[in-house]
Amino acid sequence: MPHIDLDYRIARQTLANGLRVVVNHDPGAPAEALNIWYAVGSGDEPPGATGFAHLFEHLMFAGSEHVAASEHLALMESVGGSANATTSFDRTNYFETVPVGALELALWLEADRMSTLAVTGTGFRTQVEVVEEEKRQRYDNVPYGDQLELLLGLNFPSGHPYGHPTIGSTADLDAAALSDVQDFHRRWYQPSNAVLTLCGPVVPDRAFALVERYFGGLDSEPAQPARPTAALPRHEGVPTVRVRRAVPSTMVHLCWRSPDANSPERFAVEQALAVLASGQSSRLPNLLVRERESADAVSSGDFGLARGVSMASLSARVRRGHDPQELVATILEQLVRLGEQGPDEAELTRVNAVFDREWLARLAGVEARADEISGFASLSDDPDLVNTLLARMHGVTGEQIAEAARSWLAPEHRAVLVYEAEDTR
Repeated sequence: MPHIDLDYRIARQTLANGLRVVVNHDPGAPAEALNIWYAVGSGDEPPGATGFAHLFEHLMFAGSEHVAASEHLALMESVGGSANATTSFDRTNYFETVPVGALELALWLEADRMSTLAVTGTGFRTQVEVVEEEKRQRYDNVPYGDQLELLLGLNFPSGHPYGHPTIGSTADLDAAALSDVQDFHRRWYQPSNAVLTLCGPVVPDRAFALVERYFGGLDSEPAQPARPTAALPRHEGVPTVRVRRAVPSTMVHLCWRSPDANSPERFAVEQALAVLASGQSSRLPNLLVRERESADAVSSGDFGLARGVSMASLSARVRRGHDPQELVATILEQLVRLGEQGPDEAELTRVNAVFDREWLARLAGVEARADEISGFASLSDDPDLVNTLLARMHGVTGEQIAEAARSWLAPEHRAVLVYEAEDTR
């Protein structure tokens, strides 16, 4: 196999207060990217407090000691920069991209809201209303809006860290007290629970000095305990959920409990899913969409979860007039065949080429690259994965892909969600 490690320059340092800092010096980049991953997501929410992690994605823009509500974004835009945030099961991240020369503004803004976020009663209730409206628009009142909740409930037991969507429960948010939210911020939003990545022309020595200037004096409690693992056995007995909804097309989802993001086996599972359903020339789209015309679309993916278990899926949108079980039978046949024979050389070459193209395209921009580096540092304590991931994917053999199909994606270990359109005529 050719040497395909990348060569992004990575330097790292940890401040006395526990903040982990990673710098990717890219002298030719047209902008500076700042990315902070806090090691808190919906998987850290106790029962009765769902939605808190995502709520903070909004509250962190609601003002701090020296920055008025909504001024964070206004200041970024005033220098030609941008800022945003996202929340997932294992993390919440905040990021800015600014022109060269404006990095100190971004660092000051992030340090100010890390240490002095103004969680007031009025701001809290306002942001709860914003989140609840987002939930209505994205989940409650749109076709397929409850699919994710059904999939999580099917694959993870009640009370499991991954057993509820990141958006959380309206009832939990309505019942939350201001003191609960303030305690959440004090517990999780501190230097020892964060990774800060800088990507762009700034040289490491200056980057570390700037981070020390703005973050080094912030107090921090000891880091939160290591993330609890919540490994689960593989499904037995084919648990199945069937619902009928007013949606355009019936959807079928086959799901498996898969290796977590830090397991070496995850690479083979991802490649097996890609052989089956990544791109129109892969096995299932070619067979079900192009040849038999029994599906309108087929897709695959893995959630990339990090606490002892993840979730893999193969999904198909059933063409009107066809039986969902017809598609399920074909998917299972192809899984068995992949487990018995493995991929051929052309398939292995194709999935590697697709991964290369998508991964290199993502790393081309400093904003996305900084996000990937933060993720590797936070979840795996290995920011250099940004350089070695290609080689690891290329190192997966056909036999390892076959073994992943036989074990992790075995038909007998599946769970099934049939999301049926009410009118299937």
